[in-house]
Amino acid sequence: MPVVNLTDRIERAIVARESLFDERHQAGLRLFNGFLEGEPQIVIDLYATTAVVHNYADPPKAGEALVEQVLEWLPTRLPWLEAILVKTRHSDDETAQNGVLRYGTNLATRIREHGVWYALDLTMNRDASLYLDTRNLRQWILANLADKTVLNTFAYTGSLGVAAVAAGAKRVVQTDRNRRFLNVAKTSHTLNGFPIHKPDFQTDDFWLHMNKFKRKGELFDCVIVDPPMFAATDHGVVDLAQNYTKVLNRVRPLMEHNGTIIAINNALFLSGQEYLELLAKICADGYVEVAEYLDIAEDFTGYPETRVGKPVTNPAPFNHSTKIAVLKTRRRGF
Repeated sequence: MPVVNLTDRIERAIVARESLFDERHQAGLRLFNGFLEGEPQIVIDLYATTAVVHNYADPPKAGEALVEQVLEWLPTRLPWLEAILVKTRHSDDETAQNGVLRYGTNLATRIREHGVWYALDLTMNRDASLYLDTRNLRQWILANLADKTVLNTFAYTGSLGVAAVAAGAKRVVQTDRNRRFLNVAKTSHTLNGFPIHKPDFQTDDFWLHMNKFKRKGELFDCVIVDPPMFAATDHGVVDLAQNYTKVLNRVRPLMEHNGTIIAINNALFLSGQEYLELLAKICADGYVEVAEYLDIAEDFTGYPETRVGKPVTNPAPFNHSTKIAVLKTRRRGF
């Protein structure tokens, strides 16, 4: 049965986010976080003039009536929308997971955020090619990484690295196992008029890659670590709840003295306190310390007037399950 007041809840969410809309409709934001704003089967993201509706219902058919409500109502509420893409998370069909165009014709291919363009490929996979929850982190990067050397590990489509280039970083190396993802990062460079230095877009397994950097003696002022929740290769396993410290320790030898590690952990079932315990292990030898936490914007956490649910686990002292810590490092002998 559809939720009768779904459109009312989405309306409250839109009103709360009005300050995030721009006149040219170039912004990206979470339009409705159903997990915290009243309907956990539906999440809506806005990428410029395209709305991406995520159907989280399991089985998927249980959420279709809700999706139909959105498809009928949202274009009347936001008449400048040019497309609505529906991603069905629990479908057995990869095409449905990646997204089916259900309204309009023109999918957005870029957004503009803090004056920087980011390329999109909204149907590339079940994600939408740009993680909107790290908007505040991209703003922090713009303010803090001028003249720095930066390594962006698990870069995906490279938005954090692109922000570093926009900040005026001295060098930015983007690494990911998937070259197709890094090609989106190159498109972002083109959109902004940034030069593309091909050797700084590197495709390899994380574990092998970090070893190569270490053997070459390459050092960076900042290393960004934003791994997937779980990934296994022949060379190592990434598990944000079980071995995140191993991932962070692998990049520590690559740090310049007084360097910065941006440590991101988005494990939904890992509480904020449990994440702090993991970070405490990294800091135990005295060469790493937690400098600050970065909050996730309210369009992801919900607003006081729109929140009706609670997170699955308590993220405090972070404000969302995407937990971002800025770590300061120093090298032995300094």
